[in-house]
Amino acid sequence: MDTQILKTYFTGLQNRIVSELEAFDGQPFRSDSWDRPEGGGGISRLIEAGNCFERGGVNFSHVTGQSLPASATAHRPELAGRAWEAMGVSLVLHPENPYCPTAHMNVRCFVATKAGQAPVWWFGGGMDMTPYYGVEADVRHFHATCRDALAPFGAEVYPKYKKWCDEYFFLKHRNEPRGVGGIFFDDLDEGGFERCFALTQAVGDAFTQAYLPVLARRRDVPYGERERDFQLYRRGRYVEFNLVFDRGTLFGLQSGGRTESILMSLPPVVKWRYDWHPEAGTPEAELHEVFLSPRDWC
Repeated sequence: MDTQILKTYFTGLQNRIVSELEAFDGQPFRSDSWDRPEGGGGISRLIEAGNCFERGGVNFSHVTGQSLPASATAHRPELAGRAWEAMGVSLVLHPENPYCPTAHMNVRCFVATKAGQAPVWWFGGGMDMTPYYGVEADVRHFHATCRDALAPFGAEVYPKYKKWCDEYFFLKHRNEPRGVGGIFFDDLDEGGFERCFALTQAVGDAFTQAYLPVLARRRDVPYGERERDFQLYRRGRYVEFNLVFDRGTLFGLQSGGRTESILMSLPPVVKWRYDWHPEAGTPEAELHEVFLSPRDWC
């Protein structure tokens, strides 16, 4: 297994995505390289107060350690205590216009090693979308792009990863999904390294095709204080998931990762309300009733 092949792909993916996002927004991303004292480092690319994105981050990281943290071994306890290496790209984009959904994408590879034993590797990742005002055509486009990206790897893959995404991005304490889902996979090693790496590349390469057409249709929709207020309220759910449940956030913090890069996924402005519910018959209620219920979108 040649980790240089992985690094070449992941850094290239980061550069390609940032270039497309800069062209779409019209403002440049800030570049911030960092080193991790325990081993490794990364490159964080960030935009704030852009023409479309209120905040967006596209991070590459390649970090190593001597003992896998609990978040990485929760489903594979036999690997606890092994030395490890993790590499990947993670992004979160928070547009300012409430009619533009938030989006997340992550692709990564882990390698766990122990003297005298063969390395254990696996891939993970996915993408999902979190609208504030749902538009069925947008959700169908996003899911169809995910489906088409996974089609070469078997007709059963998209439904499996779509269901996994619905189950993973779920706020148990709220009993509601974070958004309209997408695809999610983890612990992927079946079929050999070449297949798993190819599948991971297919997911990473499809992100801008899935998301940017949605933004292009919504970025100029007029909005007012009501829509902005609801967006900030719903962003609170995003924060709750990332800080309470997200394995990537937990792994980054538990492994001594760079806090600024880990928490760049949080929106810059957010609100919470006490026991608030949208009024029946409103577009805000439609989000809950129609779009925050897992269903087949394609």
